[in-house]
Amino acid sequence: MKNFTVLDLIDMDLKEHNSLNLRCIGGRKGLVREITVPELNRPGLALSGFFDNFAFQRIQIFGRGENAYLRKLEKEDNTRTLAEMFSYEFPCSIFTHNLQPTKDFTEISERMNCPMLSTDLTTSELTTRLVWALSNVFAPQKTIHGVLVEVYGIGVLITGRSGVGKSETALELIERGHRLVSDDVVEIKCVSGSVLMGSGANKVIGHHMEIRGLGIINIAHLYGVAAIRDKKQIQLVVELETWDPEKEYDRLGSHENTTELLGVSVPYLKIPVKPGRNVPILIETAAMNERLKKMGYHSAKEFNQNILKWLESESIRSVYSKKKSFR
Repeated sequence: MKNFTVLDLIDMDLKEHNSLNLRCIGGRKGLVREITVPELNRPGLALSGFFDNFAFQRIQIFGRGENAYLRKLEKEDNTRTLAEMFSYEFPCSIFTHNLQPTKDFTEISERMNCPMLSTDLTTSELTTRLVWALSNVFAPQKTIHGVLVEVYGIGVLITGRSGVGKSETALELIERGHRLVSDDVVEIKCVSGSVLMGSGANKVIGHHMEIRGLGIINIAHLYGVAAIRDKKQIQLVVELETWDPEKEYDRLGSHENTTELLGVSVPYLKIPVKPGRNVPILIETAAMNERLKKMGYHSAKEFNQNILKWLESESIRSVYSKKKSFR
């Protein structure tokens, strides 16, 4: 991941309930300071002069309590504590509730080129949104070759060798009313340690598709905005491969196969491709089957249980018939 600065934080494109509403109110020369950790800190102890284990690497959040203490320090003409706090080079300070820092704090912050930001959000609301935003920025990530589509609410990552028909399959799924997230290059992030979010690596070309013999097409223009979405959780991986007549393919599905992406196990299917096989319908069925599994219903396991019950009933019937014939 490239360096993430305070300026990048202000410029983050967050919509509606995720917006941070940040604006710079001082220390603009320090906007290039790098943010290296996704955690936050309330510097109450530091303001009181206790600097043991001061988490200066984190963004410093100033709420009503911290701002009131700053005013107390200003009345006491106590700038020594502030000077010591600013000797630790923290990324920036953020004042919530549209609070304004004191004159002493502003002067030291400007002198040390430490950015001061302000937001109209409450401290708890800013903390919630900021932790979510930073967890996305610092989440482990990788870029893979494939197509990500949403099928019946399930995020399906279609992989396979070049030319096997990934884009054509996705195009048929879009024609059938499903949605495209990204074609060709999919950027995957592991959020909260267990959720894989997929999106296009490039927002400008993310909803375009390359179809051999047809060229580049714009899905949003052809099918409307209802046929696309910006990101989706990856809940199923489907690998397409050319049909190999010598290979034995799974015909029951009783064993649940998984693959690992960024340390997270995801349900995995391998679908052989050959003329006459309707792969989009197979993927639709796989997505619906995955939804049933999440609801606690497993078709293959139920089939096995029914077979076992049938065999048991048949064996009991045969034993009963033999006993009856001996009488």
